[in-house]
Amino acid sequence: MTLKALKELFKRDLNLLKVEIESYKTYTKMWEIKSGIKNSAGNLSLHLTGNLNHFIGHGLLNNGYKRDRAFEFSCDYMKKEELLQQINDVITIVDDGLSQLPEDRLKVDYPIQVWDKKVSTLFFLMHLHSHLTYHLGQINYHRRILDF
Repeated sequence: MTLKALKELFKRDLNLLKVEIESYKTYTKMWEIKSGIKNSAGNLSLHLTGNLNHFIGHGLLNNGYKRDRAFEFSCDYMKKEELLQQINDVITIVDDGLSQLPEDRLKVDYPIQVWDKKVSTLFFLMHLHSHLTYHLGQINYHRRILDF
């Protein structure tokens, strides 16, 4: 039951990410950074797809994904279609990763130690979802401020 709920939440919020990207009236505004804003919506989108590809694709599926975190924050433009394709691809990866995960695996340590202590796979998946929603809110705010 927990995995089913997590799959639903990730899918819902990754689809909301697509809506945010598509809602920019002027797509180039998505890549702008203004005073007091550290990251563009484009960079945050790349960061979210890179993060989920790494921690679910690589971490749970062992799919060989190689993350380039520096690129996530240094890229200054990517075509809208490419960005949306990355989101679609990560929706599939998250769905596959959670579909292949046995429910009892949620109780064991997540296979990659990220912080100074080990955490359960369930805890880490919940963290990944909250990370997604945190940046999704930033993207929404960015769009409403810069693309009016």
